[in-house]
Amino acid sequence: MKLLIKCLSTLSMLLIAAMMLYGAYNHVANPSFYNGFIPNFFPKLIVNYASALVELIIGILILIPHYRKLGSLYFIALMIAFIPIHIWDLLKDVPAIGSKRAAIIRIAVQFIFIAMGYFVLKKSKKN
Repeated sequence: MKLLIKCLSTLSMLLIAAMMLYGAYNHVANPSFYNGFIPNFFPKLIVNYASALVELIIGILILIPHYRKLGSLYFIALMIAFIPIHIWDLLKDVPAIGSKRAAIIRIAVQFIFIAMGYFVLKKSKKN
């Protein structure tokens, strides 16, 4: 059982880091992909670059054992901050990506990501 928990913790940590690092890259390489999620009153390019920086920092922190706890806390905070954005997207006539059903799934996935971040946080406290 301990081996399974260790494997799940490592897998969660690597998945979070990969998501954050890929997201950082994609915010710079393909900023238009995220524009539908950014309210029109925000400067879209600046928000994309700021998001890339935040995600890059979190991805790096998650990979460094000494800073993993801090990275996990930042990841959880970021995922919580995304919930209103996904709810706002769901309430639009046409969601940014896909259908209303896809928007509902994205909200549910946010809670899975928060749980993964919490799992990594709890495991990093023990190290």
